Amino acid sequence: MAAFLVIFLIGVCAGQVAIGVEEKYTTKYDNVDFSEIIASERLLSNYVNCLLDRGKCTPDASELKRLLPDALETNCTKCSEAQKNGVFSVIKHLVKNEREWWDELESKYDPDRKYREKFREMYAKEGIYFD
Repeated sequence: MAAFLVIFLIGVCAGQVAIGVEEKYTTKYDNVDFSEIIASERLLSNYVNCLLDRGKCTPDASELKRLLPDALETNCTKCSEAQKNGVFSVIKHLVKNEREWWDELESKYDPDRKYREKFREMYAKEGIYFD
């Protein structure tokens, strides 16, 4: 499920809010324009560098870095639909166009490839192939 880290890569999730008894991540970043971030190597690289501990983090990127392990472990069950939908566009871009960044992020957040294997079939249905 390393792929779900990408949704956080662009700051979609930045905090947690309790909704009834079900805990969800904040939706305050659900209106993020994913295509704008994907189109900007500068913006995308800032998030990547933050996540890889080689650059400054904006407040939302710091929060994403904090929440990322939980999102991976819980299969993004606390994510909104907008966050889940955004992940596919970002993952496709990274896997197909920024493979070096993807490999570095995956090495850090999924070194045993357990999330990749767990969700391989689901991503293949979306046209995302890791190998």
